[in-house]
Amino acid sequence: MNTHTPPRFDPTRVPHLLGSFAPVTEEVDAVDLEVTGEIPAALDGLYLRNGPNPRFTPIGSYLYPIDGDGMLHGVWLSEGRARYRNRFVRTPALEAEERAGHALWGGLESLVMPDASQVGPELAGTFRDLPDINVVRHGGRMLALAESACPYRIDAGLGTLGREDFDGMLPAGITAHPKIDPATGEMVVFCYSLEPPHLTWSVIDRGGAVSRGPTPVEGVDEPMMIHDMALTPRYAVLVLAPAFFDMDAAMAGGSFLDWRPERGTRVVLIPRDGGPPRWAQDEAFWMWHAVNAYDDGPGPDAPVVLDYVQWSRLALGGRTEGPADPVTGGLVRARIDPAAGRMSRTALDDARVEFPRVDDRRIGRRHRCAALATETGRRDLLPGEYDAVRWYDTETGEAQVWDAGDLSVGEPVFAPEPGRDSEERGHWLTFATDRTDGSSWLLVVPAEDPASGPVARARIPVRVPLGLHGCWLPTEA
Repeated sequence: MNTHTPPRFDPTRVPHLLGSFAPVTEEVDAVDLEVTGEIPAALDGLYLRNGPNPRFTPIGSYLYPIDGDGMLHGVWLSEGRARYRNRFVRTPALEAEERAGHALWGGLESLVMPDASQVGPELAGTFRDLPDINVVRHGGRMLALAESACPYRIDAGLGTLGREDFDGMLPAGITAHPKIDPATGEMVVFCYSLEPPHLTWSVIDRGGAVSRGPTPVEGVDEPMMIHDMALTPRYAVLVLAPAFFDMDAAMAGGSFLDWRPERGTRVVLIPRDGGPPRWAQDEAFWMWHAVNAYDDGPGPDAPVVLDYVQWSRLALGGRTEGPADPVTGGLVRARIDPAAGRMSRTALDDARVEFPRVDDRRIGRRHRCAALATETGRRDLLPGEYDAVRWYDTETGEAQVWDAGDLSVGEPVFAPEPGRDSEERGHWLTFATDRTDGSSWLLVVPAEDPASGPVARARIPVRVPLGLHGCWLPTEA
């Protein structure tokens, strides 16, 4: 392990630490935000988003979107008014660095770790917690989520309560992308690990208690990176792309992730009743994010349909291999036959998209609308930066697009109209940052006519760095 002396690293040359991605360090509270247009009176709740935001200038390395302290950005909406608050997710590593006044841990690629003289024996030689990817509310807990580790519990004011292991039942943690079944209220999670068992899945019931503890997935005998999952009434659906962890290479100064396309990509259907997993395999592709999945018919052998954003290979930190090996992607539908162990893939939309979302009430069931951040192709953007929002209709195959102009937009999240079980009655919410002046806004876009653009824009008093995932949390009665 590297201690004390970080390897040569110049953070001013890392694009994802600059411009619209640049971190902010001030924690801010603001009421009665400036609003252009009119916030619909039906919106009563909290739009909350998480994302990587280094508290101090990184040392050693910085790899977007994996590295960085978590920062929560919340906008409370009620009676047409908006207030804002942002807070760091306060991990032991962040607090140790605040005491030191500078970064002590390097990025994951550098393996820089402080020793006991810097942070004491409990933190010496450990990886830092990185609950900087997503945020959910389930079973009375609000959780800031890491890639595959224990989340951190957050209070109603976005203060950090501490690491959450679900009363000791999930000591290794959970994924950054759990899925909540809207019918049963269960939250299904997975966790990957460098040590055996390399992949487990678990279930947390509606009340927040672990009803199924960590259950190994048979057939996974090497550590792999798996970012997201999907859910149907019968299955947890995981895509295992050939992205393998190689700690020996990392210790020797190489990459800690090894892309092995000759191994192909596997999809595993894990029966939620505890039965043996069903496998299918195809040529190599990478999936960051699933759109949704559903069972296409009754019975245990009915096909599973998975909509997702497909990439030709894994690329971290915006790295590409040049024009001879571009990273290509698009919206894809996979149809998996659990009986035959086969899958077929069909391209739905070849636009360059990411951060897909559906109405969360449709998770595990057929959905009609998928909303995604997209690129118009008319601007020079960094990987992970988008200048438009695209709504894809799975019934007609048509798409609607709102061009955000000088705004870089994030993941769109659906806020349904209370009492209406319709994907077209509600609003899509997202943060956006102006590339010309750094101003940030919460956008409110009508689901009935999304291409018309926002009906309201709430001015955020600080820049909101481009980040990752969030949720709409309606006010609980």
